[in-house]
Amino acid sequence: MPAVDKLLLEEALQDSPQTRSLLSVFEEDAGTLTDYTNQLLQAMQRVYGAQNEMCLATQQLSKQLLAYEKQNFALGKGDEEVISTLHYFSKVVDELNILHSELAKQLADTMVLPIIQFREKDLTEVSTLKDLFGLASNEHDLSMAKYSRLPKRRENEKLKTEVVKEVANARRKQHLSSLQYYCALNALQYRKRIAMMEPMLGYTQGQINFFKKGAEMFSKRMDSFLSSVSNMVQSIQGELDAEADAMRVSQQDLLSVNESVYTPDSDVTSPAINRNLIQKAGYLNLRNKTGLVTTTWDRLYFFTQGGNLMCQPRGAVAGGLIQDLDNCSVMAVDCEDRRYCFQITTPTGKSGITLQAESKKEYEEWICAINNISRQIYLTDNPEAVAIKLNQTALQAVTPITSFGKKHESLRPSQNVKNMEMESDKIIPKELSTKPDCTELIAPGTPIQFDMVLPATEFLDQNRGGRRTNPFGESEDSKNDEEDSLLQQMFVVRFLGSMAVQSDDTNEVIYEAMRQVLAARAIHNIFRTTESHLMVTTKSLRLIDPQTQVTRTTFELASVTQFAAHQDNKRLLGFVVRVTESLGEESMSANIFESNTEGEKICYAISLGKEIIEAQKDPEALAQLMMSMPLTNDGKFKLLNDQSEEDGAIPEERGEESEA
Repeated sequence: MPAVDKLLLEEALQDSPQTRSLLSVFEEDAGTLTDYTNQLLQAMQRVYGAQNEMCLATQQLSKQLLAYEKQNFALGKGDEEVISTLHYFSKVVDELNILHSELAKQLADTMVLPIIQFREKDLTEVSTLKDLFGLASNEHDLSMAKYSRLPKRRENEKLKTEVVKEVANARRKQHLSSLQYYCALNALQYRKRIAMMEPMLGYTQGQINFFKKGAEMFSKRMDSFLSSVSNMVQSIQGELDAEADAMRVSQQDLLSVNESVYTPDSDVTSPAINRNLIQKAGYLNLRNKTGLVTTTWDRLYFFTQGGNLMCQPRGAVAGGLIQDLDNCSVMAVDCEDRRYCFQITTPTGKSGITLQAESKKEYEEWICAINNISRQIYLTDNPEAVAIKLNQTALQAVTPITSFGKKHESLRPSQNVKNMEMESDKIIPKELSTKPDCTELIAPGTPIQFDMVLPATEFLDQNRGGRRTNPFGESEDSKNDEEDSLLQQMFVVRFLGSMAVQSDDTNEVIYEAMRQVLAARAIHNIFRTTESHLMVTTKSLRLIDPQTQVTRTTFELASVTQFAAHQDNKRLLGFVVRVTESLGEESMSANIFESNTEGEKICYAISLGKEIIEAQKDPEALAQLMMSMPLTNDGKFKLLNDQSEEDGAIPEERGEESEA
């Protein structure tokens, strides 16, 4: 049997977002299993009802066969032979009725009853433990909030002792409920296999016994198969018993830990502090302003990643950026009479975020870690050795960079490194981006560019020169070209990436480029894209900034050699552009986009543009094409499924940045 996924009991106490995320997968699996079990039970009850109906039907048939003799037929002479034959058939039907009754009883005991017990016992237990775990988790959050509000100046030892004891009890209760809940979910992965196979085993055995007794026909191969299934069930049952014993022992070991594990700030006088950290993760309280004088504190999970401070809410799949720590400063602060508070300040001197740690140890380690990261120690060859050297005596860390000039000089090496990282992000390793059978389409190790589309401000800067430009980024020639174009169609798209290709003979090169671009975005955690308007005309494909109407880039329609939409995800599309370099050599690149509408519509518009280009060479062919296609009021070609009819004349802008 394949290995069974498990929840690690050792991670129940920490209750990290990663564990909660994995727990949600198990809970989703349990919910799906519950729905499927109810449907399966309905089908089995229908089979059982049909078998009971068969018993009643055969019993009624036997009575009707015997009742033939009692009928006063007007022409009943010579029916003695028929009556005796029907009597014999009645006995046969009675014997079959006995077999049907035995089969119905066997189906009730071996098919319907196990699935009912599985639903009422195992699935109900998981649902109950889920509710208890949720209550214990909420109780722990409330106790932690109460503990976090303990005053610092007017410290009441009696109140502090009561609150600490309450936190410890709540944490112990949550730990116990989570262990029981995790064990039940782990055991459910084994029990669901038994619950799915055991009823069908009983159903099949009942049917075979029925046919064996009725017709004495039995297949030895089926007997062997049922024997193997029975052995499999016994084997899984044995594994379940062994796993249950192991989880029971592990649960006892985890519950027998020192009391300090549950008690926050257990060692206030002399905590063991590691001042050489370049990475840190844990729960902190984040101060949020809700008004001019009112604030709230949210307990969230924070972790560092490179030079960034990330925050991940409970249950979230991934974290988000909270603060760039490069060249920032961090210091202890007094905030709302709370203990263990510290503040992160930006390099420009602007106050950043205020955080509160759970204990003195966490408080000082967070300050040291942020201080080490702000000095960009993580970019050195041996960051741990550098951290040890710089933090021999530091208890609180404040980065002494206040002036803009010093900040600018200190940023240069880090920005160079970051630029190198950004360039390296565009290079996809050979083993990840290509397959042996795709090397003819895309060369192994081909870099992928995720930012081909320039922002509007950069485009305007590049176009500042001796020649005066239109404030909307359009030249008079381009406007005239649009007015003279027989096709103008606007689509909302988001650029995903582009890469060089070796062939444009088939659409497979576009599908392979889509696969590699999406895989590279997932590997490098690139989720942001820039929204643009794609204008399809008979001369070019233009990407336009939706806010400033500046043309970001232009592709000549004649240079587009291949275009296709994704076979499964209809919103993905791509096209291959063939251009001539300065030395006379030709290069090809595949550009991948995501659209708000179906990619087939954009491909149809491109195809129509190419048809118009060919038809313009022959006036008669152009006239026939214009007669066969609907036209707008100004004589331009109109698509059958015009986007303007669905989304309005111009699609509603959702902002420059959106999710990929």
